[in-house]
Amino acid sequence: MEDTSKTSMEETDWLFRRMVRKFVKERDKILVEGVTLPGMMILRKLADQGEQRLGELAGEMDLTSGAITAICDRLEELDYAVRSRPKEDRRAVVLSLTEKGRDMFERNRNIGGRCISILFDCFTEEELRQQTEFYRTLYKKLEHFSETILLLAESNAAGQMKLLPAAEKKKTTGKLERNPQQSNYLSY
Repeated sequence: MEDTSKTSMEETDWLFRRMVRKFVKERDKILVEGVTLPGMMILRKLADQGEQRLGELAGEMDLTSGAITAICDRLEELDYAVRSRPKEDRRAVVLSLTEKGRDMFERNRNIGGRCISILFDCFTEEELRQQTEFYRTLYKKLEHFSETILLLAESNAAGQMKLLPAAEKKKTTGKLERNPQQSNYLSY
């Protein structure tokens, strides 16, 4: 990897992580009538599609079971939603919107769209398309990110040579080979 490419990747990595942390910090400051933005997303889904199974809702919203439980606790505490067990499957838990929850969501329906426009309305359609492709690519690259880094750390701890990308492996040997130009850069 050339030094300019390495420097560009390091700067991109730093800015990306900084942006994610800033977004989470800003998002977490927002309470709409006592409800966080992830809670508002759940209310929107309930308002638009009706009751939802918690397991499926957590998966679709990319929330852990602990996070979905905490949000549901808050929505129930505020009387915006209620959990129940369907008669046909007592193991499942569904979340339904209450009238109070529907009224609150309708009053604040414009918040989701405003969040998106604050972040993205300064970009052209082409720039948005490019960003979408960038995010898809990054998302795919995250598929085995932790496994790859953990293998490298394991290899480093064992005192072995660093793993090379598949294209750089020598087909003639089964041994790991060291690439002196490959950085062990991790800014996390």
